Amino acid sequence: MTQRPLGAQISHMLRARGVDVIFGIPGVHNVEMYRGIEEAGITHVLARHEQGAGFMADGYARATSKPGVAYVITGPGLCNTMTPLGQAYSDSVPVLAISSCLDEISAKRGQLHQMLDQAGAARTVCDWSEEARSASAAYQLIDRAFTEFARARPRSKHVQVPIALAGSMAEGAPQPLPSHAKPQAPHAQLYQAVAMVLAAQKPVFVFGGGAVAGADVVGDLMRMSGAASFTTYAGRGIVPAETPLNFGATLARGDTAAIFAQADLVVAVGTELAEVDLWRSDLGHSCPMIRVDLDPSVLAQGKSGDLLIHGDAEAFLRAMAIAIPARTDDRAPCWDAEMVAASKARWRAETDAERPGIVPICAALRAALPEDTMFFSDMTQFAYVAKEVWDMPRPAHWHHPFGFGTLGYALPAAIGGKIGLGHQSVVAIAGDYGFQYTLQELGVAVELELCLPIILWDNGKLKEIEDSMVRSQIAPNAVIARNPDFCKLAEAYGAASARPASLDDMAAEMKKALTRKGPTLIHITPDILGF
Repeated sequence: MTQRPLGAQISHMLRARGVDVIFGIPGVHNVEMYRGIEEAGITHVLARHEQGAGFMADGYARATSKPGVAYVITGPGLCNTMTPLGQAYSDSVPVLAISSCLDEISAKRGQLHQMLDQAGAARTVCDWSEEARSASAAYQLIDRAFTEFARARPRSKHVQVPIALAGSMAEGAPQPLPSHAKPQAPHAQLYQAVAMVLAAQKPVFVFGGGAVAGADVVGDLMRMSGAASFTTYAGRGIVPAETPLNFGATLARGDTAAIFAQADLVVAVGTELAEVDLWRSDLGHSCPMIRVDLDPSVLAQGKSGDLLIHGDAEAFLRAMAIAIPARTDDRAPCWDAEMVAASKARWRAETDAERPGIVPICAALRAALPEDTMFFSDMTQFAYVAKEVWDMPRPAHWHHPFGFGTLGYALPAAIGGKIGLGHQSVVAIAGDYGFQYTLQELGVAVELELCLPIILWDNGKLKEIEDSMVRSQIAPNAVIARNPDFCKLAEAYGAASARPASLDDMAAEMKKALTRKGPTLIHITPDILGF
C-alpha cells in the first residue's frame, strides 16, 4: 500500500466506503485531514459555522440514506457541532463527525482550543465518542461506525484524531468490510406475530421512522389485515394517505388514547413511542403489543404479554405481507372507516383552531409543489401544523428536528439534502426566530447555486412560547425580537427573495423559485390571508 499522511488515508478510506461529500470547516488543527480530500475524489462543502456543517451532514444522510460526514476542529469546532450531533442521535440519523484533538492535555495547559475532556463532551450527545491513538485504531473506529450505521439503530458517532498522528505517515486502510444484514426476527416470533394479527378483531398498527424501508408493502398489509393505522411524525407517508382506516400522524391528539383503548392488539413497528410522538405518558391501550425494533432498549419498555421482536422492520413487514391472507367476510374489519374520517376531520379543525391560518397556507403550498418534493422544517408553528395536516404521498420526505428539537435546523439540513438529491425538489421551512440561528448558511446555498426555496414564516414573535405563557397564566415576556428585513438580507447574500401578498402569489413565487439557479427566500406573514 502507498504510504500517505494519516489524514489523507482517512479521506481515501471514506471514499472507498461510499462517502462522496464531506461537510466542514478547515482550521489549523485539522489541516492534515484536508490533504487527501480532492485526491480521494470527495467534494468538500465549506459551511459558515460548524453547527451548519453538522446539520448539512444530517440533512444529506436523511435525504440519501447514506452516512453524513463532518470534519471539524479541536475544541470550539467540535462544541459547535454538538447540537447537530445530539439531533442526529435523537432522530436516528447516521452522522459521523471526525475532529482533531490535542496530542497532550494532562501535562500542558493554555493550548489553543484546549478542553478538559473533548471526547467526553461529545459522548454526551453521540452514541459513542472515541480517540484514535494509532492509524489502525482510526481505521477500526471508522469501520465500526459504518458497520453500526448499517446493522443497528443509526445514531451519531465521533472519532477524534490527535494532530500529530493525522500528519504522520501511515499505510492505507484495509479493504471495506463485507456488507452486513440487519438482525432478522426469528421465524418462531414471525409465526406468533402472524397468529396474533389474524386472531385480533381490532388491531392497530403504529409505524415510525424505522419502518420507512418497508413502506411499499404497508398498503397491502393494511388492506389484508383490516387493521387501523397511525404513523409517528417521522413515519408520515408510510401508510398511503387514501387508506380508509389510516388515522395519519395524529398520535399527539389526546383523544387518540380512546382509539387505542378499543384495540385488542397494537403492532408498533420502528418507533420508540417517545414523548415527542405522543405528548402523553402512554399510548392508552390495555391489550397486548407486538413491538418490532432494532434497539433493545426500546424493547425493554415492553410489558408482560407483549411480543418483543429484535429485528429489521422492513424484513418483518415483508414477511407479514406475504403471510397474512386477505380478510374474508366472516373476518371483516371491526373498525369503521366513517369514524376514522370523522376523527381526522375533527382533529384537522382542532389544529386549525389552535394555530389559525396555517392550514390553508399548507394546502396552497402542497398544490404548488411537485409530489416528490422533500421538506426540511424547523421548530416553528408552521411545521407543527403541517406535521399533522399535510398527508405525505411517500415516506422519508419530510424531515424535522423531532427529538432534540433544536432551532436553526431547516436551512443547513435542506442544503445537505439538496446536495445529496441533485435535481429533486427540496424546500426549507423556517420561522423568523429560528432562521436567524443559521441564516449565514445562505452563503453556501448561493455559492453552490442550489435551487432551494426557503419558506420563512414570520409572525414577528416566538408565538409558540407566547401561547405557552398565556396557557400557564404568565404575562408574555421575552417573546418579541426586532426582525431584520429578511428579503434584503437574503439579497445581500446573493439569493432571490419574494414577499407574496396572497396565496395565489405564493404559489406563483414557489413555482418560480423551483426554476431558479440559486436559493429563493419566500417571506410569508399572517397578512397573506387578508385578516
